[in-house]
Amino acid sequence: MSDPDMTPPVPQKDIWLRGLYMLLIAVLVWLAQMVLQFLTLVQFVLMVVDKGRPNAQIAAFGKRLGLWLAKAAAFQTAGAKEKPWPWTE
Repeated sequence: MSDPDMTPPVPQKDIWLRGLYMLLIAVLVWLAQMVLQFLTLVQFVLMVVDKGRPNAQIAAFGKRLGLWLAKAAAFQTAGAKEKPWPWTE
C-alpha cells in the first residue's frame, strides 16, 4: 500500500541528472547566503546612519532572495520538481 501524498519515484536515469542540479543549486544557495550576510551588515549600517530607516531596495531584494531560497530548498529536498531560477522564472 502506498501513501497517496507521496510523489512518484524519480526514474533511475533521471536521478543522476537531478543530483547534478542539486549540487549546482547547493553552490548557489551557499553564494546566496554569503550575499544575504553581506546585505544584512550593509542594511544594519545604513539603518544606524539613517536613524533606523531601512533601505527599501535591500529590503525588497531580501524578500526576493528569501523566496528563491525557499524554492531551492523545496527542490533540494524533493518537495518540488521545479528547479529555481535560473532554470525557471
